[in-house]
Amino acid sequence: MNKKNQDITYFISFCVEQYKHVKHLDVECVMALFSEFGVLDYLNEHFEILHTQNQHWIIEEIDEFIELRKKEQL
Repeated sequence: MNKKNQDITYFISFCVEQYKHVKHLDVECVMALFSEFGVLDYLNEHFEILHTQNQHWIIEEIDEFIELRKKEQL
C-alpha cells in the first residue's frame, strides 16, 4: 500500500471513529450508514480537502452529505 492510500485509510478510520463517538453509535451502525449513503466513497474522493479540516467540521460535512443523499432518494 502506498503512502497516500495508507493516509486515506487512516483518515476514513478516524472519521468512522469520530462519527461513532459523536453520534453514540456502534461501528456496525456507522459502517451501514456510510455504506448506504456512499460516505466512504465521498471521504476517499475528497480526502485532499477533507483531511485538512477539524473533526467537528468533518462530522457536520458527513451529516450534510447524508441529508443530501436522503433527499435524492425521495
